[in-house]
Amino acid sequence: MGLVDRVALVTGGSRGIGKAIAWELVGQGCQVGVNYIDFDQNKEQAEELVAEIIQSGGKAFAVKGNVADPSEADAMVHQVVNHFGRIDILVNNAGITRDTLLVRMKEEDWDAVIDVNLKGTFNCCKSAVKFMIKQKYGKIVNIASVVGLMGNVGQVNYGASKAGIIGLTKSLARELAGRNINVNAVAPGFIETKMTESLPESARENLVRQIPLQRLGKPEDVAHLVGFLVSDKAAYITGQTIPVDGGMVMN
Repeated sequence: MGLVDRVALVTGGSRGIGKAIAWELVGQGCQVGVNYIDFDQNKEQAEELVAEIIQSGGKAFAVKGNVADPSEADAMVHQVVNHFGRIDILVNNAGITRDTLLVRMKEEDWDAVIDVNLKGTFNCCKSAVKFMIKQKYGKIVNIASVVGLMGNVGQVNYGASKAGIIGLTKSLARELAGRNINVNAVAPGFIETKMTESLPESARENLVRQIPLQRLGKPEDVAHLVGFLVSDKAAYITGQTIPVDGGMVMN
């Protein structure tokens, strides 16, 4: 229970990796704001997750907000602070894909992915950091991707957004190091989510062949690392990008 009385905001926290991260933080005693955007049953899933956390003895609440909108991102952070009294941890997990080959990619496909994945991370960091600087404490973890490290066919927009997150992480870590704020990135590989579950068996087998550990990861594999990075055990780690990918990228 190393995060007792700490307050976290997890963007895109209603399902998948975000949901696993929320549970990981609650398990360490953290109070969690679960962000969602009212689309594709996200509201219902966020409220259901919050109810389960409260029933288990934890503290959480659902907070609506589109991270791509600066005013909504700022309002979301303020809601967390108003609800819990502070914000100690920010996990920028919200993200989308609009996959297609470059020659077929529409400008709106590029803009949408950059706006949510990269600009959304910027928006939330900018708002949360103001509070963290005042309290001289903070932990930020940005969810990047191995695609931002190695690239992938049909994902130039996604790859650019995630590579941008890695650059943002390094620069912000340098800016905030003197304020006792750690900023790191986690780069998941292929993880068992709703998206990968819907893939044809042949496509899943092809993915697994690219992974040295010969299996897809679980959301909890990512969440465990996030839980470590926001704990005091990682106090001397900042500006790093750590893959959770079964060995796909080996630096």
